[in-house]
Parts: sequence; structure tokens; C-alpha cells
Amino acid sequence: MSLNGGLYACEDPALWTAVFDVYWDVVQAKGNKQKKLLALDKWYQVELPFAFVVRKDKYLTQDELVKLMEWKLARGKFRPRLQQLVATNIIEVVESCTKRAFQLLPDVPAAITELSKLKAVGPATASAILAAGAPEAVAFMADEAMESIPGLTPIQYTLKHYTLYLNKIQGCVKKLNKADSQTVWTPHCVEMCLWAWAVAQKLCPLLLQTLGTGGEKADGETDAYVSSTKRRKTK
Repeated sequence: MSLNGGLYACEDPALWTAVFDVYWDVVQAKGNKQKKLLALDKWYQVELPFAFVVRKDKYLTQDELVKLMEWKLARGKFRPRLQQLVATNIIEVVESCTKRAFQLLPDVPAAITELSKLKAVGPATASAILAAGAPEAVAFMADEAMESIPGLTPIQYTLKHYTLYLNKIQGCVKKLNKADSQTVWTPHCVEMCLWAWAVAQKLCPLLLQTLGTGGEKADGETDAYVSSTKRRKTK
């Protein structure tokens, strides 16, 4: 399947929903090369958001920060130095800094600036932290998602570039929510779809040709994530 302008230019929520529904299939395809990716992605997309929900205040533990970096590097280029450096952050500092960052929302630039005080945390990693706990406000700065949006290449890992990216994502969210009376689209959900579309084109293009055929989701964890990320609109 091909679209002029790619998925980002599509305003049909049915296609976006179809792409969202094969997200785990795409992760599995990428996981054939990166063995830990599927387990790490389920942790990031399902378990970590739940951990935020059950806490009185949103924050990240040091162990969670280390695992989040492992997930991020499994998604992209492996940089062992970052993995080593992020583990040197002091436990109390990680918790206090991430707590302050979430309290700064919906001021996303301020929250990212706060998180960037942590060792090995730049705008991309900061966006991953915030997207896990506030998907309604933040999208992860995924390379594939950014490359899918006109005007964002070459990618720059700066706060200014991330702000341009998030503005584009928010514009897409607005269009989808206006066109879709059934579900609530979030920045993180849109980013996941753009990532899945871009990766599927490279690794499993035949999967895109089956969209809309009503195939089953990967497992129950997917259903749990869908219910929390794409909520049914109520009258």
C-alpha cells in the first residue's frame, strides 16, 4: 500500500486505526533483528504507563530510567556509552527530577529542559519519559516518525527541533479527532502509527497490504494498551 505524502498526509482515521492495530506485528518484525525489543516495547507501552497510574505522583525510578534507555537504544542505534552513563544518575535525583518534570506539564519544553539535567538524557530520551506518563500531551521523538513528516529532516536532536515535531503531531491529532467520532487520538498514539508505518515499509511491506482486513491483534496486552491509549469518545 502506498499513499502520496505517506501516512502523515492521510486524514482517514480508519487507515490510522488499521496501522495502530498492526503495531505489535511491526515490533515483532523488527524484533527478529533485535531480540529484546518485543519484551522491552511491551514493558514501555504497557507496564510503565500502569506504574505511573498507581503512583500518587508521577515519577521514574532509577531502574526504570535505565530500562527505558535500553528500550530506546533497542529501537534505534545502540550506543553503549549512553547505557553506562544513564546508570550513574543518583536514585534520589532521578525521582525528584522526573517528578518535577511531570508537574511542569503541559509546558512540554520546560519539562524536557528539567529532564535534560539528568546524565545521558537529551530531548529524545526526555520525550520518551514524558510520553510514557503523559501520552495525551507528548510524543516520543522517534527517528522514523520524524522522518515521516515533511520539513523535519535532517533531524536535529534539539529542543527547538522537538518542538517543531510536536507541533506537527498535535496538528495531526486535531485533524484525526475532528474526523473520528469514536476514539480519542493522542500525540503518542499518532507517533506510534507513524513509526509502525515507516518500519513496516522497510521490513514487512506485505503487512501494509492487509490493513483493514480485520486481523487479530497480537495479544491481550495489546488490547489493554489500546483501551488506555485510544479511548472511546463519550457523548
